[in-house]
Amino acid sequence: MNDKSISNNFIWRLLERFGAQGVTLIVSIILARILDPDAYGAVAIISVFVSFCSIFVDGGFSAALIQKKESDDLDFSSVFYFNLIICIILYFILFLCAPFIANYYSMDILNPVLRVQAFTLIISAFKSIQITYVSKTMQFKKFFFSTIGGTLVAAVVGILMAYYGYGIWAIVIQGLVNNFIDTIILWITVKWKPKVIFSFKRIKLLFSYGWKLLVSNIVYNAYSDLRQLIIGKVYTTEDLAYYNKAYQFPKLISENTTNALNSVLFPAMSERQDNLLEVKEIVKKAIKISSYLVSPIMVGLAVVAENFILILLGEKWIFCVPYLQVFCLMFAFSSGIGAANQNALKAIGKSNLLLIIEIAKCTIDIIILLISMRFGVFFIAVGMAIGTISRMIICALPGKKYYDYSFISQIIDVLPNLILNIIMGGMVYLMSFIQMNNYLLFILQVISGIIIYLILSIITKNDCFIYVSQKIIKMIKKER
Repeated sequence: MNDKSISNNFIWRLLERFGAQGVTLIVSIILARILDPDAYGAVAIISVFVSFCSIFVDGGFSAALIQKKESDDLDFSSVFYFNLIICIILYFILFLCAPFIANYYSMDILNPVLRVQAFTLIISAFKSIQITYVSKTMQFKKFFFSTIGGTLVAAVVGILMAYYGYGIWAIVIQGLVNNFIDTIILWITVKWKPKVIFSFKRIKLLFSYGWKLLVSNIVYNAYSDLRQLIIGKVYTTEDLAYYNKAYQFPKLISENTTNALNSVLFPAMSERQDNLLEVKEIVKKAIKISSYLVSPIMVGLAVVAENFILILLGEKWIFCVPYLQVFCLMFAFSSGIGAANQNALKAIGKSNLLLIIEIAKCTIDIIILLISMRFGVFFIAVGMAIGTISRMIICALPGKKYYDYSFISQIIDVLPNLILNIIMGGMVYLMSFIQMNNYLLFILQVISGIIIYLILSIITKNDCFIYVSQKIIKMIKKER
């Protein structure tokens, strides 16, 4: 697999992620203006339980199938049937637990909503195997059409339901429709289909690699979602809505960029797992490009946070602003490094080390959470930022031993990008003292931020700017 193939697949994956999430963002803004914050708070609570069960959808099998050099039809088919059985069992567990969860939070609506939203688990059983196959075979162009198709149909459904007064159900059904349409398109466009074959021996072999990743993901999601459960119980659903909505925007930009990049690079690194020098170069490129693309958006969004919330969501969401600024700065400084190193360790077969790292990260995060929760929701957000940066450092430390890429070297590589961001952010912030209409000021700051960042990139001859611009130009010429 050559550099050109990796670059093209990354661009398709990036277009798919930002195309879909761009539509989702627009829809969420419309829904946020129609619906009250407490509806989002209720959905955030039940999403914790559904997302936790989603960890078991592949049990680490997806990573195992991608990491294994010679995965065949028996491997893929066995995983598909095994996942389907697990998802059906998990659905019925959530179905039975729904009344107790609703009673614990004193919210009757959680009972029917959880039972409906949990159906995404069964859909995921059909979707995850196709996603794994597409990732393994590097056919990321197919993701673009399936995801965009599902997102557009779901957008129409969600907006219409909200407009006609269906409240919380607009959010729930939108998510279900999105997953369903996405899955249908994948099954139509991807040639591979499961065969009527099954092997416990293959499941056992794949699980020997994947179980450590499964436990690692369980640990990560358990302590990550713990914040939402605590805020929803100790504080109010509105507090949880402000926290979640503020987290949604920077997460959408940061994680979709890094996930797009790493979903392409993980199979690429797995293919080259015997050549650690090439693995190091791929990790290096992933970290630098993620930083270059994500950090300026995060810094810029933190600077214009107040006008951003007022203009897009309205005054009822103004309490999101301080949370948004904290999360933006968190992603600006941590974007790419943790994910790239995790993928590298997975690719070279160090799933046992990832489990140890996740337990260490979990311990630090829980200690920070126990301290911060005493002081309010804002300090929980600050604690999350501190924990995220700590996790990034822990993930990067093994790089020195396994592929000769130390944490200090990684920081040095992203430092030029961070300096550009600080200069750009400072100049955009100074514009906030200009006396003019909020809408015009917001537009001026956004456009100025983009122009300043590009000019600084050209003046400093930033290598990430040169690399990305060349790839985009080549892709445009090819499409012509």
